[in-house]
Amino acid sequence: MTGDDRFGCNRHVTLPGPLRLDGGVLLSPVEFAYETYGNLAADGGNAILVCHALTGDQHVASTHPRTGKPGWWTRMIGPGKPIDPARDFVICANVLGSCMGSSGPASVNPATGRPWGMAFPVITIRDMVRAQAMLLDHLGVGRLKAIVGGSMGGMQALSWTATFPERIDAAVIIASTARHTAQNIAFHEVGRQAIMADPNWQSGDYYGGEPPAAGLAVARMAAHITYLSEAGLTEKFGRRLQAREAKSFGFDADFQVESYLRHQGLSFVDRFDANSYLYITRAMDYFDLAEEHGGLLANAFRASRARFCLVSFDTDWLYPTSESRSIVQALNAAGAPVSFVELSSPYGHDAFLLDAPEMNRVVDGFLRGGR
Repeated sequence: MTGDDRFGCNRHVTLPGPLRLDGGVLLSPVEFAYETYGNLAADGGNAILVCHALTGDQHVASTHPRTGKPGWWTRMIGPGKPIDPARDFVICANVLGSCMGSSGPASVNPATGRPWGMAFPVITIRDMVRAQAMLLDHLGVGRLKAIVGGSMGGMQALSWTATFPERIDAAVIIASTARHTAQNIAFHEVGRQAIMADPNWQSGDYYGGEPPAAGLAVARMAAHITYLSEAGLTEKFGRRLQAREAKSFGFDADFQVESYLRHQGLSFVDRFDANSYLYITRAMDYFDLAEEHGGLLANAFRASRARFCLVSFDTDWLYPTSESRSIVQALNAAGAPVSFVELSSPYGHDAFLLDAPEMNRVVDGFLRGGR
């Protein structure tokens, strides 16, 4: 199957399945919303799968239909960039459990004709990967030139190399981890409890009524703090007041950083589903690649013949460089070829989404090195 010469061809397909999930449920049918860029080569050797993070979606390099903003990784994908649709057939799919067109709690349960809500089965990162493999089979993509992802996208990339080692030639993992720590899980639980404490949540059965916007906004605010660095927050906001000369001695947004976080929370609820947030954060918390392979991370990579590139950022305290080094050590133990670099950035975990010329140079060099 070929792609489309238009930049960012938005697609949707429903496949019959069934998809066997780690929790033992058979999911059928399975919906996919995805975008493709470029065309699949005759020999099928130019396909690159880009995996998105927790609150990302398939609109990786084209205008988002809800927000009107550019795609979330236009710095990485486009003409003359490390991933170039003139050369590569690029695929980005909305993950299983999300809310931008793929099967998730907001999609319709065919058995009831109503949104799944909390009846949707709990999923894992590996379930997301198996679903993506089902989509690639549908597209006629048997093997990937590369799989690329940051944050939760990096988790998917790691899981791909362990679950379908014969299908991956190269993997780029940026600002990611092979398992969630207790601290990671703790921050997610705060967000989930904020959503479930919102009276509008209604045990997940809020579709057709008022969504739990206040709870979801708080969840986003708490998570957003983990994506930034202390130095970055200080540089951007410090203790500066928001549009006032003196403190209000009340609970309005006195400080610029308060106003910024409130804006992040409110804008998020316009484009994301609260139940999807519950499901995807749970999938991330369950992720432990070593646990899936006998407790030894190196075992996850022993069947892989892929080249690996890992990138971390020195101010990322959500998935610090030590997490990437642990993956590198496991890859070394498995005899896998791997390159690794820690880049300097004031932007914390979010650095992989922002202007990072050094990251682009690293990824471009790595992908070209396989030709």
